[in-house]
Amino acid sequence: MVEEKGTISVHTENIFPIIKKFLYSDHEIFLRELVSNAIDATQKLQKLASMGEFQGELGELKVKVAFDKDAKTITVSDQGIGMTAEEIKKYINQIAFSGATEFVEKYKDKGDDKQIIGHFGLGFYSSFMVAEKVEIVTRSHQDGAEPARWVCDGSTEFEITTAEKAERGTDIILHVADDSTEFLDSWRLRQILEKYCRFLPVPVEFEEKIINDTAPLWTKAPADLTDEDYLSFYKKLYPTAADPLFWVHLNVDYPFNLTGILYFPKVAKDFEMHRDKIQLYSRQVFITDEVKDVVPEFLMLLHGVIDSPDIPLNVSRSFLQADSNVKKINGYISKKVAEKLHELFKADRKAFEEKYDSIDVFVKYGMIADDKFYDRSKAFTLLQNTEGKYFTLDEYQEHIKANQQDKDETLVILYTTDPARQDTYIQGVRDRGYDVLKLDGVIDNHFINTLEQKLEKVSVRRVDSDTLDKLIDKGTQAESVLSDADKEKVKEVFNQALDRKDVNVEALSPDDLPVLITLPEFMRRMKDMARYNGMGAMMGNLPDQINVVVNGNHPLVTRLAGETDAEKQKALAQQAFDLALLSQNMLNGKALTDFVRRSVSFIS
Repeated sequence: MVEEKGTISVHTENIFPIIKKFLYSDHEIFLRELVSNAIDATQKLQKLASMGEFQGELGELKVKVAFDKDAKTITVSDQGIGMTAEEIKKYINQIAFSGATEFVEKYKDKGDDKQIIGHFGLGFYSSFMVAEKVEIVTRSHQDGAEPARWVCDGSTEFEITTAEKAERGTDIILHVADDSTEFLDSWRLRQILEKYCRFLPVPVEFEEKIINDTAPLWTKAPADLTDEDYLSFYKKLYPTAADPLFWVHLNVDYPFNLTGILYFPKVAKDFEMHRDKIQLYSRQVFITDEVKDVVPEFLMLLHGVIDSPDIPLNVSRSFLQADSNVKKINGYISKKVAEKLHELFKADRKAFEEKYDSIDVFVKYGMIADDKFYDRSKAFTLLQNTEGKYFTLDEYQEHIKANQQDKDETLVILYTTDPARQDTYIQGVRDRGYDVLKLDGVIDNHFINTLEQKLEKVSVRRVDSDTLDKLIDKGTQAESVLSDADKEKVKEVFNQALDRKDVNVEALSPDDLPVLITLPEFMRRMKDMARYNGMGAMMGNLPDQINVVVNGNHPLVTRLAGETDAEKQKALAQQAFDLALLSQNMLNGKALTDFVRRSVSFIS
């Protein structure tokens, strides 16, 4: 017998929540919402019992999910607080009203209310994304309460009748629409439950098996956990991944609520495959693994879990970017990561250095992207030289201070992006007593710019970007063994042999190569940056703006200046130039073949 018919209340002030329902990107979240509501109802009952306001037997509290393929139904059942017919009208028919909001307000001064998920109302209406009709059969925990049944076909019309239900709790029965029968499948439902519900705080049963861990690691106190606990949980999250380097356990309750565990994985040079591995939860309900804005961009390579009730379940990107709690959480995570790294550095520097290659990209990325992180991390950021030694920023500046200041007292940091290919230049500067850093990482080109911006009176230059005397200009000039006339003669020979007009003859050390090819630092950085940003092909079409410098003090050049045979002069000039190209890995194809044949003729 129908006791009441009516129209669901939709007011102007609650139109936004209704619209948000349609912003769900995936219809599968209907099950997340219904199970979350069932958990919510269960926890409300537990709270009332803990306060003595419910005297009955709690029994074995759990949420059950079942389906009937023939009847085309999916049922989510709980043994929680239940509802009366009046409460159905209040919490279901008035869409914008949240039963959990009222409940929390009523009991906010009587204990911990953080466990209440609190989305009954809007979340319930996600049912209609997959169902053509929805039934609620419920019985309140209140003594003498009459069971009630609510039915709606997805329009604003509903009906409420009495029902047959002996036990306390609520059954939500979805009559699945023809276009959503994919959800009437055991594998599909289990997949959704394991994705969204694997860490819910109340047992969830599907096909007579509990599918969730009700007390995941991040809900426990760090003092109660061992390294083995953290490693085991990591394997649960990422079964095929190598063990992480270390982790940060997050736990804060003011000015926002946040718990979680972030792991530092071993990251390869090509780190795109490591992104999007952090899982976002809200009160143990899985929300998404797209955590941009919640987690700082430079920490997107971390793995793990963060859980915060202060991040709404249903959010848009623009909402996240503007939300004050999200900004605070972002800043807090950055701060905690910096503190953890500094703690590890101070506790055991040797062990920190052994792992540094794997965390180098996190630290540098953070220093580039976040001024506050730069300030927090500069004490433990390490630079490695070509001899394999590590220095902090301050230590390295002190290390090279005596020998690598130019005439203007600017400290010049020399670096290599490829120690093997640039070995000739590295050996040349080391013969002068200079030190060379190894900066060959994916983002080191950007990191170099950051160092120059942040460090006072510091210039950073690649070892092959200029001649030795100009890399660190001491204001002195080597004396030339060639006369001005010989210099002009040598210059003319090289210009003709190489078909160039820009060859310079300079007085360099006799130990330097007879010809040096350098590429201006700014051009190198542009090409490196373009390559790392996926624009290498475009920049590759630009000609290398190389500088050709002839070492007027080298014995081969002296010999060339005294040579009277024009063909021999040309051959010597070409050979010296090809040697310079070879040292820069720029000699290939026919030019390399000609160089090899010419070399054979010189020694035969």
